Amino acid sequence: MHPDGSLTNQLLIAMPGMLDPNFSTTVTLICEHNDEGALGIVINRPTTLRLGGLFEQLAVEDADPDSADDPVMAGGPVGLERGFVLHGPEKCYESTLAVSGDICLTLSRDIIDALAAGNGPERRLVALGYAGWDAGQLEGEMLANSWLNVPANPEIVFETPFAERWNSAARTLGIDISAMPADAGHA
Repeated sequence: MHPDGSLTNQLLIAMPGMLDPNFSTTVTLICEHNDEGALGIVINRPTTLRLGGLFEQLAVEDADPDSADDPVMAGGPVGLERGFVLHGPEKCYESTLAVSGDICLTLSRDIIDALAAGNGPERRLVALGYAGWDAGQLEGEMLANSWLNVPANPEIVFETPFAERWNSAARTLGIDISAMPADAGHA
């Protein structure tokens, strides 16, 4: 966590007792956290939609077949009609937020067009929707032991197979989260 208490560039790992089906066994990259709230993208919930289907919905023609097969993630339960792309810092787009020196978040159409043309960022994760918290809400959830947090790791965000991300993120703390009881962290 940042010295100012910000969880920006942290991975939130849902505790085994997380009852909210939107977040059970998830890993969420916090892209922005300040006094007004937080925004994150769930990085381990692929949908059945492929990027090619998203290209079709956006009427993009002649899409790159390699990009078209990429899965689209369920980034969270808020703003399901909005697209978000996590990517490496090699290129900046119209609406890019640097989460860290290794990870950026872009919300503008130009990155989708670049992906369709086959010249988008090599490391990327496309998501529909996001996880959002109002002011003080995430801090309250942290105090209630709903989440573990670790510094974001680009390898977990971009390279680790989706099904392994929850366990891999927790292992960075030396924890086998799948062996923890559902009521762990609650007195």
